[in-house]
Amino acid sequence: LNFFPPATFAAWIPFVGAWLTMMLGSIPQQDVFQRITSAKDERTAVRGSILGGTLYFCFCFVPMFLAYAATLIDPALFNTLLAQDSQLVLPTLIMQHTPVFAQIVFFGAVLSAVMSCASATLLAPSVILSENVIKGALPHLSDQEFLRVMRLVVVIFAVLVLTIALTSNSSIYQLVVGTYEVTLVAAFVPLCAGLFWPRSTTQGALCAFVAGLTTWIGLELFGPSGSIWHPQLIGFLMAAAGMVAGSLLPQKIGTHRV
Repeated sequence: LNFFPPATFAAWIPFVGAWLTMMLGSIPQQDVFQRITSAKDERTAVRGSILGGTLYFCFCFVPMFLAYAATLIDPALFNTLLAQDSQLVLPTLIMQHTPVFAQIVFFGAVLSAVMSCASATLLAPSVILSENVIKGALPHLSDQEFLRVMRLVVVIFAVLVLTIALTSNSSIYQLVVGTYEVTLVAAFVPLCAGLFWPRSTTQGALCAFVAGLTTWIGLELFGPSGSIWHPQLIGFLMAAAGMVAGSLLPQKIGTHRV
C-alpha cells in the first residue's frame, strides 16, 4: 500500500486538491467550527478540537482495515466488486462473513450515522443563514416571526437536499466531498483571514466569497474534465487572491474589519 502518490506533478496536484478539500473544507462546517464556538473557554475549545481530530484520525482506519481484510478473505470476489462498485465491498463482507448480531449492529450504526448527519446538515445551514443573513436583512422581525422564518428555511433546505438526493447519481462519499468543496472555496479563506490576518476586511471577505464560489461553479460546469487542477483547488486559490485584493484595495463596501 502506498500512502503518497508517485513523485510526479500530475499525481501530486490532484492529491493536494483532495487533501485540502477533506481537511480544510470541513473546518467551517458544524462538525469542527461549531465545536469551537460552543466551548465554554479557550482551553476547552483547543482540547476538544485536538481530541476530535484524533478520534477522526483513528475512526477512519476502521473501514480501511475492513476493506483491506475483505481482499485477504476472498481476493477473487472482492477484487471483482472493486472493479464493479467499491461501495459493495463492505456490505458484502458484513453479510457473508459475520454473524447476525454483527450485521444488526453494523446496519444500525450506519442508519444512525446517516440520520444524525442528516439532521445536523439540515439544521446547521438553516440556523447560519437565518442568524447571519436574514436577521441582518430584516432586523424588525419579532422572535416569533424569526422562528417561523427559521422553520421555513429548514423546510426549504430539506426540499433542496431531497431533490439533489433523488436526482443525483453520486455516492454518499461524493456528496459529502461536494459539501466540503463549497465551504473550502467560499468560507474557509474569509474565516481564516478574519482570525489571523489583522488587515482583513468585510470587502475582502465578500471578494473571496464571490471569487472562490464563481470560479468553482464555472469550472464545474464548463471546465475540462481531465484537468489535474481540480475546480475546488483553483477556487480556493482565487478566494485567497480575492481576500488579499479586496482587503488591500480602497474600501467601497464597509470599512470595519472581519
